[in-house]
Amino acid sequence: MEQRTEEVSRKSRILQALEDQHTSVSFEDALENDMILNMGPQHPATHGVLRLLIRLDGETVVGCVPEIGYLHRGYEKLAENCTFHEFIPHTDRLDYLSPLSNNTAYVLAVEKLLGIEAPPRAQYLRVMISELARISSHLMFLGSLAMDVGALTVWMWSFREREKQYDLFENIAGARFTTSYTRIGGLAQDVSPETLAMVKTFVDELPGHILECEKLLNTNRIFLERTDGIGVISTGQAIDLGFTGPGLRACGVGHDLRKANPYLVYKDLDFDVPVYTGGDALARYYVRMDEMRESVKLIQQVLQKMPAGDVHAFKPKKVLPRKEQVYTKMEELIHDFMIVNFGIEPPVGEIYSAVEAPKGELGFYIYSNGEGSPWRLKIRSPSFVNLQTLPIMMKGCMISDVVAIIGSLDPVMGEADK
Repeated sequence: MEQRTEEVSRKSRILQALEDQHTSVSFEDALENDMILNMGPQHPATHGVLRLLIRLDGETVVGCVPEIGYLHRGYEKLAENCTFHEFIPHTDRLDYLSPLSNNTAYVLAVEKLLGIEAPPRAQYLRVMISELARISSHLMFLGSLAMDVGALTVWMWSFREREKQYDLFENIAGARFTTSYTRIGGLAQDVSPETLAMVKTFVDELPGHILECEKLLNTNRIFLERTDGIGVISTGQAIDLGFTGPGLRACGVGHDLRKANPYLVYKDLDFDVPVYTGGDALARYYVRMDEMRESVKLIQQVLQKMPAGDVHAFKPKKVLPRKEQVYTKMEELIHDFMIVNFGIEPPVGEIYSAVEAPKGELGFYIYSNGEGSPWRLKIRSPSFVNLQTLPIMMKGCMISDVVAIIGSLDPVMGEADK
């Protein structure tokens, strides 16, 4: 009985939120003219288990309430029961389209807490894998947005390129999808010269394939009419809501953490931050297409400037020793045993560290009480923040535009729900 009462109360709150968004129509008019439509959480065009409660006047959206949480797995609470090292595989499952970027973001936060830094070669390799992850995520965006508005060919072409990337990831990390490649203080293993040559071949060929897709879309009347002027959000609204990533840069705000707060070796590399002013689905598409080209430039520079050396910092009691040393030296065996079983013991305090992930600012807040597990870990996920913009973007659009707007946001619900 209590559960039924709670469910009725929850539905009442959602309906009241819709009513508040549609104050220009009285409640009596709403009963006569408006319709409440559930989209999701199983709808194939919602890019995951996202539920939208939409109020329609005919085919025009007059209100929208996003409801999330269907994929909630409690990762922030799980972190309190994992050592800092054990939590690395969980980061793969956040934005599962860019696990290498998530891995890097998390270990950078832990390293900031510990006050250590990875060797130069590891930092260059982290930039390379982060930009490969950005390309992979944006290719998924490209294919899915095109398919949402009816262009199936681009979906096939984008996945052709992503399949090449998964071959690279397998050579780099030993896994195609859930990589768990980074380590606190470095990387799981170095990258072979043969794999670096494969990366070079891929990024040299990619701009031609991007242009191939653009030739199909940029002058396609159907694609332009389905995206141009659709899902518009102003610069002020975007800033107020904390909009982040390509969506914010499509509103004319050139904010990119790689420039605004450089990390790793981005300050030593030359690249531009694409900015458009439309604030619509088409502008968000343009930003991501240009960002893939900038990622290609960054990876090419990394391959040219890559220093030799180790990819693992020598920091006893803080960084896991190499396996060959664990098997042959007593000190390293003891350090490995203590770190694996009891965790690193960082200083007492709190830190926040963020990177420019493919979907925006991915941040980790860690509060340490000096024990081997974080006392509190909070994930600032861009997909969660960006979904706040849906009620503004959808107001006044047609029901058929809803799928294009969601596709232009490119949310991953594993990251939004955590």
